[in-house]
Order: sequence, then structure tokens, then C-alpha cells
Amino acid sequence: MKKTRPFSGFEWLVAGRYLRPRRKEGVISVIAILSLLGIAVGVAALIIVMSVMNGFRAELLKQILGLNGHMIVQSFPGVPDYEALTQRVRGVQGVTGAFPIVEGQVLINSEGASYGALVRGLKSDDLKALPSVMSKMQPANALQGYDEGDAVIIGTRLAQKLGLTPGMQVTLVAPKGEVTPFGSTPRIKAYRVAGTFEVGMSEYDQTYIFMPLMEAQLFFGLDNTVSGVVVMVTNPDLTQVLRGPVEQAARPPQAAPGAPPTVVSDWKDMSSGLVGALAVERNVMFIILSLIVFVAALNIISSLIMLVKDKGGDIAILRTIGASKGAIMRVFFIAGASIGTVGTLAGLLVGVAFCANIENIRQFVIRVTGNTKLFDPTIYFLTQMPAQVDPTEVVAVVLMALGLSFLATLYPSWRAARLDPVEALRYE
Repeated sequence: MKKTRPFSGFEWLVAGRYLRPRRKEGVISVIAILSLLGIAVGVAALIIVMSVMNGFRAELLKQILGLNGHMIVQSFPGVPDYEALTQRVRGVQGVTGAFPIVEGQVLINSEGASYGALVRGLKSDDLKALPSVMSKMQPANALQGYDEGDAVIIGTRLAQKLGLTPGMQVTLVAPKGEVTPFGSTPRIKAYRVAGTFEVGMSEYDQTYIFMPLMEAQLFFGLDNTVSGVVVMVTNPDLTQVLRGPVEQAARPPQAAPGAPPTVVSDWKDMSSGLVGALAVERNVMFIILSLIVFVAALNIISSLIMLVKDKGGDIAILRTIGASKGAIMRVFFIAGASIGTVGTLAGLLVGVAFCANIENIRQFVIRVTGNTKLFDPTIYFLTQMPAQVDPTEVVAVVLMALGLSFLATLYPSWRAARLDPVEALRYE
């Protein structure tokens, strides 16, 4: 037999023949198919889960940062001279916006129903600068007359709980009100619902109430101070770099002796528990789902070992007519690697297609099963199932699956190459 170059057409021909076993070799064929399906399922599951985790994190942070900002400047019990402080912070390079806010807990009452809520006082111009709020505000002219002081804008889920529509009246109760000789009495005031908003995050839609800044100062008794100044930056990941300049700008030029210091916190500090939990869950899911690919790779080993044992006579004949050990090894390597490659590509296509249509698939499952609580927004915070495919992660998953598949073929291929032709033919 003429010596052939590595991975020649002859080796591919023999490997292809072994991947199409006869009827009596059905068990080997079933194991090979299961291996291919296992790798495909593992790769698809990894891509889908990682993409959903990426989308969940991105959407969650988008909603949180879109409403709470990237940084906040605070001082206890309140931030004085906030207008000048806001102007100084806006002048910091890398800062795209800054606006004062007033926050306070209230009890909202309507027709006998009561819920806890969080009031956020904002100027109308600053509220207009929040696209996550303005994009689904109803009615569109809800901010007309907003700064007059008797109107509030509430989240859609909170409005649904209380049966409220724009134009109706609600009563807000602040726990700390006027101080009397008999103690502090709650502050109670009625407001008109000017409109509703929906940011797509249930935690905000069922908790937040927007109120004019000056009215919030009066309602919570803050006089000429605010709870803090929210800061927006160009790149949320660079808040640690900008914290120093923002702190410097927030510090008054001539601070009075004994004045409370200003404290700057970024979104990573305020949401450290959530961000850390998402990162841990993401890494754990990657490890767990990688085991699917690993088990499928073990199936490749078992199917190739059975194939080597079944094809002992063929291997012996190939060796006697001049096939080298390297050629025999490459034949079985090609057979095993083909299973892994086809399975990986199938999983890649299924995973990417699933991620591209994940919300449609969710709606289809809801219609078929009648389950209206699939991806419950009260648990997962978001009203839609997000998916964000990261090309870098997809490449890493594909390379991992191919690597495990190729490694799984080495031992059976080596075992086939070292088979003694004489011993193999003796028992044929």
C-alpha cells in the first residue's frame, strides 16, 4: 500500500464508512447518535442559559441604573445648597447629568386599600430626562401641570392594585410629620393621579411614586435640602475612576466648621448583593451545564472503544496492507471528532435560534400550557424574558465542546493504533 499523507482522502473514507455501521452494529450507532445529541443539547443549553443570564443582568442593571443613576451624592440629614452642588458635579468630565431628588417612605391609601410605597421627588425636566420612565408614561401629557404641586405619577402595577386611573385622588401618609406637644404626628395629604408609568421592572412599577421636587420637600419637611443628588456618567463601569473627581466637586468651596461630610456611592455599592449573586449564579450554571458536554464526550469514548473492538479484523487487514499506526489513529480520531463537531454545530444553531426567539417561545408555551406565571415578573423583576448573546462566550462554549470531543477520541484512537494485527486476525 502506498504511503498516504496525514488526513488524506483514504483516512476520511474509512472513517466515514465506520460512521455508517451495518445492521449488526446498531448498538454502536445508537451510542454515537446519543453522543452527538448529548453534545448538541449541552452546547445549546450552555448558549441559552448564558445568554439569558447576560440578558437578565443587562436588563436589570439598565432598569436600575436608568432610574437610580450611576452615582449618588448624599449628606446627613440632607444635602444643603444642592443647586450649586449639582452645577459643580455636572462640570466634571465624564458626567452626563446630575439632578437632585427627595425620597421618603409613605403609605398610599385609596378606597380602603393601603400599600407601602416610595416617593421620589423630581423636577419635571429631570423626569423627562429618564427615558425608562417616559417611554411608557400614560397619558402622554401627564407632566402637564406636574410642577403645580398637587399631582403625582405612580407605577402601573401600584395603580392596578389600588384600582387607580389618571384623574383619581389618592392619600399619602408620611410617618414623620408635624411635631406637637404630644409627639410627632403623621403627615397626610391628598393628591391627584396625573398619570402612570411602566419601566418593565415590577419592583419599581409597584413601588415608586413621582412627586414634584418642591412638593416633596414640603411633604417630608426637608426645607431647603434634598435627600441626594443623582449622577449619570458616560460609562457605568468607570464609576470608581470618577468617584474621586465627583467627591471633589461635591465638596463645598468653603465648608462650615462641623458641617456633615458628603458621601458618594456608586451603583456597584448600592447593588453589590445583586451583582455578586448574578455573577455567582452565572458561573455555577456554566459549570453545571458543562457537565452535559463532558458526559457526552464520555459517550464518544465508549462508542469508539466498542467500534475499535468490533473493527479489530479490519484494522489488522489495513495494517498488513501497509497502513501505518498513525493512519489508523487518525481514522478513529476523524470518526470521533466528526461526532463532536456535528453535535457542536447543531447545538450552536439551536442555541442561537432559541435565543433570538426566546420571548416568542415563552408566549407560545404560555398559550399551550395556560400557565400565566411562566417567568413571573414579581419574582424575576422583569416583564419579558431577555437574552443577550455574547459572541465571546459562544466561541468559548464551542471551543470547549470541540476540545472535549477531540480529547475523548485520543485514547480509543491510540488503542486502535497499537492493536497487534497477528493477535487480531487470530481470533477472527
